[in-house]
Amino acid sequence: MDKYRIVLADDHPLLRQGLKKIIHENGGMKVIGEAGDGMELLKLLPKTNPDLVIMDISMPKLRGIEAIPRIKTIHPQVKVLILSMHGDKAYLTQAIAAGADGYLLKEDADSELFTAIETIFQNKIYISPMLADLTREDWVDRCRQKDKPFTKKTMTPREREIIKLIADGKTSKEIADLLFISYRTVERHRANIMRKFGLKKTADLVKFAIEKGYV
Repeated sequence: MDKYRIVLADDHPLLRQGLKKIIHENGGMKVIGEAGDGMELLKLLPKTNPDLVIMDISMPKLRGIEAIPRIKTIHPQVKVLILSMHGDKAYLTQAIAAGADGYLLKEDADSELFTAIETIFQNKIYISPMLADLTREDWVDRCRQKDKPFTKKTMTPREREIIKLIADGKTSKEIADLLFISYRTVERHRANIMRKFGLKKTADLVKFAIEKGYV
């Protein structure tokens, strides 16, 4: 295979170290960057220009689920392989609906990692063997074509980040610091979300975020 340029994103350094060792044992692949959280990953991508991101579904600051649509919007050529310990269909569905190109269970990584990567670069969706029986041939299309959790009104990737952080109890000042934006920008996004979905106060916004699966 050609030399695939890979970025690893996981908040466990030992896991990244193990993956890097496995990948470098294959002469056709190279790890060119590592990130410990979702925000660090987004800042790393324009500097490294990878072919593939292998990342955890849950990370600090910005979860993998929320990072996927931002990666696909800003860097549409980058493939995304989710590496997760979660083996239930809800996580798998969320990842594929968000735009992931594959979903690999961590317990399958030793034996399936290279198969997953090759499948993805053949422009196919890879699903870990232990989860394959949860899907049907048209499952990916149905997953991505169905209405988003916010009905006909949709959120921008930035609004999704902000509503999740609000539901996590972060103040507008803390959110501004985490996302490297101004306090006024956070307040504007907050107001847009509340107007868009008819929410009157922060408690309504938090309840809405919980009901829609952001917490």
